Amino acid sequence: MPLNYHHLRYFWAVAHDGNLTRTAQRLNLSQSALSVQIKELEERLGHPLFERRGRKLHLTEAGRIALDHADAIFATGQELVATLQDEGNARTALRVGAQATLSRNFQIGFLRPMLARSDVEVILRSGNPSELLEGLETLNFDLVLMNHEPASDSLTSFETHHLAEQPVSIVGTPARLDPKRPIRDLLEEQPFILPTTNSSVRTAFDSMASRMSVRPQIAAEVDDMAMMRLLAREDIGLALVAPIVVQDELSSGRLVEAEEHPRINESFHAVTFKRRFPNPLVRELLTYSLPQ
Repeated sequence: MPLNYHHLRYFWAVAHDGNLTRTAQRLNLSQSALSVQIKELEERLGHPLFERRGRKLHLTEAGRIALDHADAIFATGQELVATLQDEGNARTALRVGAQATLSRNFQIGFLRPMLARSDVEVILRSGNPSELLEGLETLNFDLVLMNHEPASDSLTSFETHHLAEQPVSIVGTPARLDPKRPIRDLLEEQPFILPTTNSSVRTAFDSMASRMSVRPQIAAEVDDMAMMRLLAREDIGLALVAPIVVQDELSSGRLVEAEEHPRINESFHAVTFKRRFPNPLVRELLTYSLPQ
């Protein structure tokens, strides 16, 4: 039995609106008629597409897959109308969440194989760890990038893939940072720009300072690497970052790096959710990125 595209379009409208009553009014249909159309599509596909939580409709995993295909199908219809303008082909979506404290340079390097493809649309959003993991569980993300592993137990369905580990450095402007100064002297003499206290890098830094019996002056606590990079460039203080975050500034000489390293490493992880219908682009991306 062929797929009924009227049913698919009704599902597509409800999925993007998130409200059955509002969509029915917009389509000039009764709510019951719209429900019947979606029910018939679910029977044809063999899977429920929505689940109700309170008064809200949420896509199931099969619903998310159906929505991806519906987006592609109706985008192709628009392209058919615009064929003479050669507006390109439909693109497959890859939804990625990234921890706000994660290096933008690292994110671009990780995603580069997909960013270079004309048939893939990368949708990238940042947030805090709890928001990202919730988005992963609700299938709003295919993959999440973090600098620590999420808590795991028998009830969770997260899969963590270790991507890389990089040493963290102390960087600053040439006017502020003498690269040959020992770390203890820097901690005693200079203000620092640090990650917030929920960061594993910050925890390691605080432990290092405690072992040295030093209480460094904190100029700023930042949960965004782009802001940390900007503050370091503006000479607000010395920044504790992985060199990849400020690689352009280090290359140009706008920032310099202390020769003595704090012996703190930042880890980079890709977190996925065990799914019956995983996005095949995730496997491709991890194949490019995971250590061999």
